[in-house]
Parts: sequence; C-alpha cells; structure tokens
Amino acid sequence: MQLIETKILFLLLILLWITTGMIALSSGSAGLDMMDIWLSLRGGAPENIRSLVLDLRLPRALTAFAVGGLLAVAGVLMQALLRNPLAEPYILGTSGGAAVAALLAMMAGLGATLIDLAAFGGAMAATLLVFTIAQGSRTWTPTRLLLTGVVLAAGFSAASTLLLAISPTENLRGMLFWLMGDLNYAYTPARALWLLVLVTLAGFVSARHLNVLARGDIQASIVGLPVAKFRLLVFIVASLATAVSVTSVGVIGFIGLIVPHLIRIVAGSDHRTLVPASALAGGIILVISDTLARTLIAPLQLPVGTLTAALGVPLFLFLMSRYRIRDN
Repeated sequence: MQLIETKILFLLLILLWITTGMIALSSGSAGLDMMDIWLSLRGGAPENIRSLVLDLRLPRALTAFAVGGLLAVAGVLMQALLRNPLAEPYILGTSGGAAVAALLAMMAGLGATLIDLAAFGGAMAATLLVFTIAQGSRTWTPTRLLLTGVVLAAGFSAASTLLLAISPTENLRGMLFWLMGDLNYAYTPARALWLLVLVTLAGFVSARHLNVLARGDIQASIVGLPVAKFRLLVFIVASLATAVSVTSVGVIGFIGLIVPHLIRIVAGSDHRTLVPASALAGGIILVISDTLARTLIAPLQLPVGTLTAALGVPLFLFLMSRYRIRDN
C-alpha cells in the first residue's frame, strides 16, 4: 500500500471508531441524544444521565473496544506464529483453560473477582501446558504446537460440557452467558485498554520480524532473527492478550480469525499496517456487536458471542470465496 492509502485507512477506522462509540453510548433501553452524551462527558448533564453514560455505557464500550482489539491482534500474532490462515486466539486452548477454571469457581459460589482470577489463572496454566507438551525434546514447531493446542482445546471443551451438565440449575444461565461472551459486568476497562496499547505498540515495533517469521523459519534464520526466542515471545504475548480478553468478558469467537483477513484484503500483509489496523477494526466490530446485543430485543440482552458468530460466519464464507477465486 502507498502511504496515502494507509493514512486514509486509519482515518476511516478512527472515524468509524468514534461513530460506533457514540452510537453505543446513545443506544439502550433509555435512548439518549448526542447533546446528552456531550454534556455527560463534560460533567454538565443531570446526575441520572451522567451516571448512565459514565458509569455504565462508557466503561462497557471501552471494554468491548479493548477486548475486540486484543483478540484481533492476538489473531494476527497467532497466524504469523503458526503460519496458518485459520489460526486464531482460542486455537491453543487458552480459552478452554479459562472456561474450566471459571466454571469451577462459579460452581463453588465464588465472587466476581475470584472468578476473574480463576479464569486468568486457568488461561495461563493452559498456555503453559500447551507449550510444555509441544516443546517435547527441547524443540517445537508450529505444527506440533497447533496439534497440541487443538487436542487440549477439545479436552477443555469436554470438561466444560461436563461441568455444565452437573452444575445446579440456578447457575446455568450465568455460566452459559460467560461461555458465549457477556459484557454485563464490564465496568473496568483500564487493564484491557493498557494491554491493548502495549501489545499494539510491541507488534508495530516488531513488524519487520513478524513479516520475516510469517515467511518461514529458514528465511528468518537467514536474516539473523533468533527464531526460537522470538516465537516464544510472540506466543506469550498472544496468550496474555487472549487470557485478559477471556477474563474480562468470557469467550468471544471469530474476531481473531476474521479481522486479520479483512485488513489483509484492504491493506496487505505488512504487519506495520496489519497490527494497528486490526486493533482498531477488532475493537469496532465488538462495539457494534455488543450494541446490537443490548438493543435488538431490549430490555433483554443477547450473549455478544452469538452476534460475533452471526457476523463472522458470512464474512468467513466471503473471504473463502475470494481466496478460491484467487487460487483459480
């Protein structure tokens, strides 16, 4: 892409981010106009409106943006690491470990903070387990890591199903919403936002190395990249981003798979553009999905994961049709 085209892409993404954010703040069971939102942000609105915007809708929108961005960047990193276009943040069992730990905490009747801690611990434990098994005799390859993650993810999925089957009936709704993504309690966006900034900056700074890594280990070794250490670093960063996302809002699929491909169609495969553009686009898509989840059948709310799947499946089929045309 030419520089001017890159600037236009980011300008459009930023404008779309602002637009979707304003729609998210104004939409809900109590509709607000732009003046109400502006006065709330400045501190001049009535207390009930200001509390609705600043204490409920704004933290939720920021959390949705941060989590969507983290999942998209994690997808970019996973696809570069595994050199597989179908790689996505949950493919290595991170979400499965978080789900099992969180469901156990819910069954034990623990509070929200302890559930979050359990989910984060489960996600990182699953990541460590996948890497330890895949490492084998001090060496590991993307294929070995991918196969190990897929098998363990299937095991975690079976364990989650078992826990749902034996859990008390009164706990089922909350557990199912968590497994399908739930932003009802997403009131602390700072952690995910700061991590998104750091991960995006790290990906941008390391873009040249990611470009080389995506072409294969031999090419990376030729240019002097310490392949083993860099792959481990990418794996840790992607797993941390996924773990924080799952801990914040539960399991949300398709964003980490679809968004990188959409950006590649528009902007190409240079990670200097791919990483930050994916962060913005992933955040925008999750904000849109969460707004729809809150408003489609208000006052009832849908699990946001169902909306990302509804958006992701047709997009994925569209992308596959484009790749098939190109291959022919």
